[in-house]
Amino acid sequence: MGKAMIIGCGGVAGVTIHKCCQNSGVFEEILIASRTKEKCDALKAKLDGGPTKITTARVDADNTPELIDLIERFRPDVVVNLALPYQDLTVMDACLATKTHYVDTANYEPPDTAKFEYKWQWDYRERFRAAGITALLGCGFDPGVTGVFAAYAQKHYFDEIHTLDILDANAGDHGYPFATNFNPEINIREVTADGSYWENGRWVHTQPMEIKRVYNFPQIGEKDMYLLHHEELESLALNLRGIRRIRFFMTFGQSYLTHLKCLENVGMTSIQPIDYQGVKIVPLQFLKAVLPDPASLGPRTKGKTNIGCIFQGVKDGQPKTYYVYNVCDHQECYREVGSQAISYTTGVPAMIGAMLVMNGAWRAPGVFNVEQFDPDPFMDALNRWGLPWVEDFRPALVD
Repeated sequence: MGKAMIIGCGGVAGVTIHKCCQNSGVFEEILIASRTKEKCDALKAKLDGGPTKITTARVDADNTPELIDLIERFRPDVVVNLALPYQDLTVMDACLATKTHYVDTANYEPPDTAKFEYKWQWDYRERFRAAGITALLGCGFDPGVTGVFAAYAQKHYFDEIHTLDILDANAGDHGYPFATNFNPEINIREVTADGSYWENGRWVHTQPMEIKRVYNFPQIGEKDMYLLHHEELESLALNLRGIRRIRFFMTFGQSYLTHLKCLENVGMTSIQPIDYQGVKIVPLQFLKAVLPDPASLGPRTKGKTNIGCIFQGVKDGQPKTYYVYNVCDHQECYREVGSQAISYTTGVPAMIGAMLVMNGAWRAPGVFNVEQFDPDPFMDALNRWGLPWVEDFRPALVD
């Protein structure tokens, strides 16, 4: 059906590229582009020989003219941005210049400020609308599938959704004293930031890890989870009818929290540059360099993830509760695509979003979050491509 250019060649990109090759009826040709071309070439060597034609290129995702040149030479139907969130705007600029559809999995973050919000990318709405192209934001799992779950609940089960709790549990064990399941720099910035939730039309701010709850997750069991700020709260607060409160919780083990607090106490999680032997370094970037690469965790990680949404609201004047979630097994993911489940649950939705933009099911001029499109084709695709979902109409609630 068409061509996709995939920027990045980390753990998530590896999953997305595997899935594009499995879905060769849609992805007839893909270009893998990264700052480290050797990683692209290694993945191409592993996947070559199937119906999907694979080419590779080196590109600096911070360099818009370089991106424009590569897009103009390859002429993809869609660019899938799986580089760092710092690079969202340069890639969007290149897509605007070439009038190419755009998909990403995480919203923009300034490199020098531990802050992420949609404002910078939403500011592109008029330019993408005028160019007649689509930008699909946050098409991973959370954000991504969680927004599709919300749109599905709103379409099929609720006249109004009053509360939404997003629960992200990882019960995987990789055997290391301390490691992160996705990019350490992004992960630690997110976890050490102040928390917040949306309630009654305003943001309520909390200290990092201030609010803790315990939840008994299906197929995983009882886990400690902590309230974090997360980007999908911002868009869902605008797009859900009747919404009064949205919260996001993520599970963490005590070993992870103890190590993180020690690293924070000695300044290793700082993003402020320091002088070291005459060289400017960012402590968090140095820490990232010495921690295990998340892409290497696949063969070591055992256990499951459970990510889902609990909704409360009304239908036909009657109160209603609904829980929809996915359970993903780390070892099954590794057997299929050589990745642990965290990368898998992000990489599969990125492929699905790109597919729906390419085939026109999710296409309109402008900048959109996933919950603004019809959820049904995405929900069907989750079942087909490895992320089946489960419904529960009498779940335990989070107090």
